[in-house]
This record gives sequence, structure tokens and C-alpha cells, in this order.
Amino acid sequence: MLRYVYASDLQDHPLLARTMFQDRTDQFRTRLGWDVTVNADGEERDQYDDLNPLYVIWEEPDGTHGGSMRFLPTTGRTMVNEHFGDLISGPITSPLIWECTRFCLARGAGSHVAAALMLGGGEIMQNFGVEHFVGVFDARMIRIYRMIGSSPEVLGSAGEGRDAISVGLWHFDAQAASQVAARAGVSMTQSRQWFDRAFGGQMSANLAQTA
Repeated sequence: MLRYVYASDLQDHPLLARTMFQDRTDQFRTRLGWDVTVNADGEERDQYDDLNPLYVIWEEPDGTHGGSMRFLPTTGRTMVNEHFGDLISGPITSPLIWECTRFCLARGAGSHVAAALMLGGGEIMQNFGVEHFVGVFDARMIRIYRMIGSSPEVLGSAGEGRDAISVGLWHFDAQAASQVAARAGVSMTQSRQWFDRAFGGQMSANLAQTA
């Protein structure tokens, strides 16, 4: 199932949080060889985890992490603006654009997990009045995005081949949501129920009206 959890509430989901940060270590340091910070508990965290981001997390039946993404409004500090500004024409700052980073899949996660995470991103767009996500991705993600049916508009890139890093902009309309839901094996009704479970049905309605 999908969970929507702010960093300030991760303490209420200790197993889910611990395995998410440990899976980030496995993906970004062990598998990809990135120079990331890992604490004594084997958890990969960075400065943007301290800004109370919203995480979309796929929770496995045993309560552990299957995959996740991290979201921050671009009206505040973001990784794209602070570390990848050379790939874009200027800072991206808009209440209608949120940054999506740390797309992580647990080792052995099925393809439905990646699609479900994208579906969760679509729920954020619709309910928070967001029009686009911006994020940094490496070459290996191009195949995954294409498979899911949610490829970004590339704003800028650096490097060649497998070492290429790009900044992309995502839009998520109703047709794309339907395609991604089919790939995830999740109905749109179930997707909305998971979102409402986190924020409350009335709250999501209010967000959609006032965003």
C-alpha cells in the first residue's frame, strides 16, 4: 500500500522509516556508488530530509519499505536549485512546482512499486494544486520512467552514457494517471483511498479547492 508521511511523522512508523533509509544506502551507495552520507545505523540521509519533506512510500505487507520518493515545494530550499543549477537556465521557484528526489526502490521490488509511487505523485499533484514536479535523475531511470509511462521533459543534462545526469520536469494528467494505475495494478479508487487515509477525505477536498 502507499503511505504519505511527513518527516516529522516518521517516528510513528519506525520500521518503515528505518528500512527506507537503509534501502537508500543500498541503492545510492552500494549499487550506484554515489558519495552519500550514511549514519551509524546504516541509513542514508541528507540535509533535505531535515526540511520536513513529504515522503510517498510503498509499504510491503510486513511493514517494510518497498520504494519511496521525497517531495519539497520549490518555494523553499531544493536540491535542484542548490546543486544542479548549472543544468537549468535559472532557479526553479513556484508554488505550482514541487521537487521530487531520492526515488528509491528496495532490492528486488517489483515493477508495480515504481508505478505505484508515480501514482502517488499524481495524487499529490491533484490534491495539492501542483502542476509539475522537477527532479534530477540518472541515465538508468530513463528506462524505468518509459516503462511506467511517465517520462519527463528534460530541461538539461551533463555527462554521457550511463554517467549522464539530467534535470526533468513531469506533468501528470488524467490519461497518464490511468496508464500508470494500470501498470501498478491499483485502481484509481484505491489510490484515492490511500491518499484520504493519510490526509482525510475532507482535507484533500479543501486542499484541491484552495491550492
